[in-house]
Amino acid sequence: MKPAEDYILRQEEPFKSILLQLQSVIEASLPEAKLLYKWRIPFYYSNGLPICYLNQSKDYIDLAFWHGDKFTKYRTEFVTENRKSVTSIRYKSIEDINDKVIIYVLQEQLRINTNPFKITRIGKAKN
Repeated sequence: MKPAEDYILRQEEPFKSILLQLQSVIEASLPEAKLLYKWRIPFYYSNGLPICYLNQSKDYIDLAFWHGDKFTKYRTEFVTENRKSVTSIRYKSIEDINDKVIIYVLQEQLRINTNPFKITRIGKAKN
């Protein structure tokens, strides 16, 4: 079993069911996306770029993504406090999952199509 899948299956309920449902929606929406295990949590990548990650924390599951400040729809769904670059949607039950919101986030991530981990370095001009 792959580490990302193992992470999902090791979670206690209701977190395991939430993660499995999110996995189903993500993979149905982005069949080309790859589920990888990075920094001890499941990450989805598409064309080498990170799309989102899943994390069980406290009493919820975070579906986290970058570029949330550029999203125009579903603003009330997003959690951004105490964060600089990551936005997430939090789920405490499987009933909280709204497929339309997830599909929107995934499509916007692909549209923006920039790597949040890429550091641009500007060197000094040579004389």
